[in-house]
Parts: sequence; structure tokens; C-alpha cells
Amino acid sequence: MKSNDSFFERVYQVAKLIPYGRVTSYGSIAKYLGAARSARMVGWAMNASHNNPEIPAHRVVNRIGLLTGKQHFDGTNLMQQLLENEGITVNNNQIQNFKTIFWDPVVELDQ
Repeated sequence: MKSNDSFFERVYQVAKLIPYGRVTSYGSIAKYLGAARSARMVGWAMNASHNNPEIPAHRVVNRIGLLTGKQHFDGTNLMQQLLENEGITVNNNQIQNFKTIFWDPVVELDQ
């Protein structure tokens, strides 16, 4: 098994590919990486990435579009503000039109 650092780097490579104005889920990244039961590890990777502006951690949410990682961003609503700056509507920590703007790396990226 690869170390957490290697897994985190693989997570970051996928996260960097999420298009502006789109979102994906922790589980979708894990599934793409061949580690379908590792959604929580993807969450840990996103939490660890907040000092790196190249990684759009704000575009990774839970499987139903909730901003479950928002407490790991500086400020009260930074994650929501970053998403709204990209044209994504958020209401009560829930992404609106989630299925429409969802980006699935398994579908979008060649395996």
C-alpha cells in the first residue's frame, strides 16, 4: 500500500482538474483512484491542502452536495464564498443544482 503522502498527491492531481464552476465529491475522487472506500482519506487530503492555493479544495463536497469541509477554511463562509465566486449557488450549506454541476472524474477522465 502506498503512503498517505503518495495518496494525498494523487488526490491533489485529480482535484486540480476539477473545472471552474463545477464540483465533485470525496467519494468520486476515491473511486477514480481505485480506492472507493477511502472517501474519508480524500477529505483528510483536502483538509491538509488549504495552504496550497493550486488545489481547489472548495470544489470537493460530500456525496449529496453538502459543504461538510467548510470548517477547515479560514473565516466563517470562505468555502461558500469561493464557490459563489464561481457562479455556484449555495443555500444552507447545500449546493443547488448539484447533479447539473457535478464533475465525475471516473466519467470525465480517461482511466
